[in-house]
Amino acid sequence: MTKIFDDPAQFADDALDGFVAANRQYVARVDGGVVRSTESPQGQVALVIGGGSGHYPAFAGLVGAGLAAGSACGNMFASPSAGQVYRVAKASQAGGGVLLSYGNYAGDVLHFGQAQDKLNAEGIETRTVLVTDDIASAPLAEIGKRRGIAGDLTVFKVAGAAAEAGLDLDEVERLAIKANLHTRSLGVAFAGCTLPGAGEPLFTVPDGMMSVGLGIHGEPGISEQPLPTASELAKLLVDGLLKDRPHAAGTRVVPILNGLGTVKYDELFLLFGKIEALLTAAGLEIVEPECGELVTSLDMSGLSLTLFWLDEELEKFWAAPADTPAFRKGNLAPRRARSLEALEDAEATPALVATAASTALAATAVGALKEAQAVVVEHEEALGKLDAIAGDGDHGIGMRRGVDAAVAAAEKSHAAGAGLEELLAAAGEQWAERAGGTSGALWGAAVTAVGRTLGSKDSYTAADAAAAVNALRDAIVTLGKAEAGDKTMVDALLPFADTFTKAIDDGGSLAGSLRAAAQAAAEAADATAALSPKKGRARPLAEKSLGHPDPGAVSFGLIARRVAEYAASIESN
Repeated sequence: MTKIFDDPAQFADDALDGFVAANRQYVARVDGGVVRSTESPQGQVALVIGGGSGHYPAFAGLVGAGLAAGSACGNMFASPSAGQVYRVAKASQAGGGVLLSYGNYAGDVLHFGQAQDKLNAEGIETRTVLVTDDIASAPLAEIGKRRGIAGDLTVFKVAGAAAEAGLDLDEVERLAIKANLHTRSLGVAFAGCTLPGAGEPLFTVPDGMMSVGLGIHGEPGISEQPLPTASELAKLLVDGLLKDRPHAAGTRVVPILNGLGTVKYDELFLLFGKIEALLTAAGLEIVEPECGELVTSLDMSGLSLTLFWLDEELEKFWAAPADTPAFRKGNLAPRRARSLEALEDAEATPALVATAASTALAATAVGALKEAQAVVVEHEEALGKLDAIAGDGDHGIGMRRGVDAAVAAAEKSHAAGAGLEELLAAAGEQWAERAGGTSGALWGAAVTAVGRTLGSKDSYTAADAAAAVNALRDAIVTLGKAEAGDKTMVDALLPFADTFTKAIDDGGSLAGSLRAAAQAAAEAADATAALSPKKGRARPLAEKSLGHPDPGAVSFGLIARRVAEYAASIESN
């Protein structure tokens, strides 16, 4: 359990500040993460990596010459926001374009994707390569659905070396894709990890058992089996990966034995000896292996084995020099420190002109957000426990971070006299910024869409309310790409929007229509217990999810009901 902190909510930021203080020769702090503190050649491709905090040395520890140019760092086990990724990429780019690379998790895909769109719109050519090395999370035929775990290192290293060699964005992207397709990983855990300030781990493993196929965000494994001996564990890992070897794989392979937090070096070295013997017996040649902590999960007791299959081209870039806080190979010439003033990027958004009706409605929006905040606080622990059944257990704390930030931004905007659109834009941006994860991106987009749709008018009608609800629905569906039956928030959202629109069309009052829509959302959220997840981190653990409702759908239903009650109280006064 993590014991050293002042405020658990500030743990990730405080740890990142300390990391930078200890490594100023390599990295500098920017809003959203870290970038190299040394100069990069003009025209060089910038590899920007990232993800949630709690995985050191991934991701910030891999920033430096020969590897990443910057790392966007989200909260604990939560993806960085689109704004964080954008700011880190802007501060990292050197005129040769940007390659974003990160593990294939829904929240990361949403936020990095939004940042990529913004960078491309500004003329900074940006591409993405997802890491999909975890063989336990999807079959080989669906490799694009696999999540990224310790195989991040091989993709990042090859892409970073290719950029360092002066290759253009097309080539860096091609080599990163090739490295990913040649990488396979499998992990096990003996005990779960505990978020800072939490009283219990995100999952537990029964005494004498081992969890197989876990993720790196506190997700439990795919299955459990009796605790093996070291030789038996080595065989399980090696056999599983050899059965999944890439097409046309050769005989030269890089094994990476990765400790996830509390399995330390003596045990890792013991196990690596067994692994090396098995690989050699299988006719494989070991090339520049790694054994240590490379992608961790706080205090998780577990480990993973990665096999990176080489050809001549990939071997060249794997062996190339790199100099970062946590990963070093060979020798590189010293680099000049870069000007820290160049890292500051102020984004000024012009104030919007607001009507009296818009400003008045903004006050109501603040009240609605505060009601949402109250219900999230009330159910934060329960939402976290529900999410931990088949996910990483951070839905409650993520929603709390997001709605707290949204309320603070809304109150600040309201005090400054902002209208509805400007206020909800600020609230939505901060919800996405502070919550991270899939839900943060979706709620941020939804809140912003409501403000944009309602705009600044002289008066508002029931039709405007229906349009706002439809905009909220469209923002979530478009960004999340989920459908009815996928076991996501959308399963509660669609009945809510349909019911509300019909009630308004039938002449219902705003409060009555919201009450009926909230009831439909709550019932639909409960019904997700019978569904098998097809999206998000719960998908690989579909069997564990059955019988339990989706936490995103549940939180949507709770917020919808509380906002409906708020609307009824206003209507009755």
